Amino acid sequence: MHELSVALGIVKIAENEISKVKADKVDLIELEIGMLAGIEFDSLDFVWSSAVKDTVLENAIKKINIITGKAKCVDCDTVFDIKNIYDQCPNCSSFLKGILQGKELRVKVLEVS
Repeated sequence: MHELSVALGIVKIAENEISKVKADKVDLIELEIGMLAGIEFDSLDFVWSSAVKDTVLENAIKKINIITGKAKCVDCDTVFDIKNIYDQCPNCSSFLKGILQGKELRVKVLEVS
């Protein structure tokens, strides 16, 4: 379950950022996670409380913005939505594509006090 290491990495990012501004705690953390990032959202929710216990994120509100997958076909240049990394182009059925969005995993906002 790599979601625990992801959650611990998010805690580390938050701790580093609030030390820069000399804040005590985080009130809100907003994450952007792509559908193709390989994160199981239920698993992340399950490990979150354990990962943030006794940290600056313990009482923070967590918001997750889910980024849908988009790709561009290498063969016909069609831009299309994808749910899985192996989806094919709806126009020409090619499996060759460049991923445009959906693999994001970032801390977008930290509100501190």
